[in-house]
Amino acid sequence: MANSYNIAVMPGDGTGPEVTAEAVKVLKTAADKFGFKVDLTEFDFGGERYKRTGETLPDSAVEELRKFDAILLGAIGHPDVAPGILEKGILLKARFELDQYINLRPVKLYPGVATPIKDKGPDEIDFVVVRENTGDAYTGAGGFTMKGTPNEVAVQSAIYNRFQVDRCLKYAFEYAKKHGKKARGKGSENTLGLCGKTNVLTFIYDLWERAFHEMGKAEYPDIRRDYYHVDATCMWMVKNPEWFDVIVTGNMFGDIITDLGAMIQGGMGIAAGGNINPEGVSMFEPIGGSAPKYTGKSVINPLAAICSAQMMLETLGEEKAGKKIEDAVKFVTANKLKSMQAGKMGYSTSQVGDLVAEQLQLS
Repeated sequence: MANSYNIAVMPGDGTGPEVTAEAVKVLKTAADKFGFKVDLTEFDFGGERYKRTGETLPDSAVEELRKFDAILLGAIGHPDVAPGILEKGILLKARFELDQYINLRPVKLYPGVATPIKDKGPDEIDFVVVRENTGDAYTGAGGFTMKGTPNEVAVQSAIYNRFQVDRCLKYAFEYAKKHGKKARGKGSENTLGLCGKTNVLTFIYDLWERAFHEMGKAEYPDIRRDYYHVDATCMWMVKNPEWFDVIVTGNMFGDIITDLGAMIQGGMGIAAGGNINPEGVSMFEPIGGSAPKYTGKSVINPLAAICSAQMMLETLGEEKAGKKIEDAVKFVTANKLKSMQAGKMGYSTSQVGDLVAEQLQLS
């Protein structure tokens, strides 16, 4: 009997519906080709709904989303809604309420895609960041005193407990074991590097570092363990990205280094990510945001959204289909597109989706 997956689709704001349509197109092509089923249910959470109703992501919707196998998200962010309302009310609420405690961000340069790093290509830019996704300064712990006065004080606390750290490290070690460079035929050993700041953040990253080495020694002796300060990580991501394999880090540092990673892999138009709950429902999204100035023009690059659907299938266990989607994207970047930039691809948004779908059918 064919596998069947119930997928929640949230196209969201701006160009989100346009790129999501192409991701769904490729997803349906993959389902037909590889013999599984996808049942799609669309939700209209985003800026327009907020303007109509004042709702972001109500508690009842969170409970409904728990029933799905995965969530495919387009983009959140509306020019008529103040920054933070939709991001906190939809994105962060979904991540926290659905306990999507891993943010998985591949940093992979595809053939034909330009990188701003001189003399580096797909062989050098190919690593993954595992970002803890529910702790750190993002928990909202803190506040103001004497707000609006000359003596105003603002406090926002970065918080981690051992349980959060351990489960993130466990995911990262397992990921490195299965997908590290040796597993991909690109290195002599699989390596997991902890990115932190132990010389300044001496409490939080002391916890991370101790847990990292304890778990590695006890459970993963075959995986090499490295440690990198976050500032050094940023420096070497630009100078020698080939040094990295799998990186694990906290929420704040992960937020920063993954956007740097998106730039070295060719920009937001190709960067995809997954908000993962290995025991529950995960959410997959392109990283580029809603790009409202391009809305409705059919010029936005949909490849990041297509790659997020590819990540979703791999996480659901449809690894062959996911691999073939990635191969189709690589063919299109190497042989078809003039650029990753909106309006400069040489094709419309829907035509790029057609190219990937057609190549997938031929594979």
